[in-house]
Amino acid sequence: MIRPIVVASLCVLLADCAAQQAARVTLPTAPPPGEPGNVAGLNADQVRLAFGAPAFTRSDGAVEVWRYDGAGCKAFFFLYPGDNGKTVRHVETVPRGTDIAADSNCLTGLLKQKTVPVS
Repeated sequence: MIRPIVVASLCVLLADCAAQQAARVTLPTAPPPGEPGNVAGLNADQVRLAFGAPAFTRSDGAVEVWRYDGAGCKAFFFLYPGDNGKTVRHVETVPRGTDIAADSNCLTGLLKQKTVPVS
């Protein structure tokens, strides 16, 4: 029969171990603030006209995320409901820019190559 003191000691040790593991997890840094001036505020039709059809879309409630794939980068447009339908309120690229969440070279490259949706 296991004594209650042994069980309690094991529980304390396991809890301490779990806490130490959780303390070691670090979150990635947030992207720098700011939006590229040429895409923030575009409505969904303007985004499609400029960049073509997104390679991937996802809806999270009223918010839509559109992904565009370039040769060396990906861009994520976050469209929120607004007075003119859904409009871009945030853009990120992977890799991201050095001083802003979206790399303008990536966005310029995507403008030149209107992407075709992936089947």
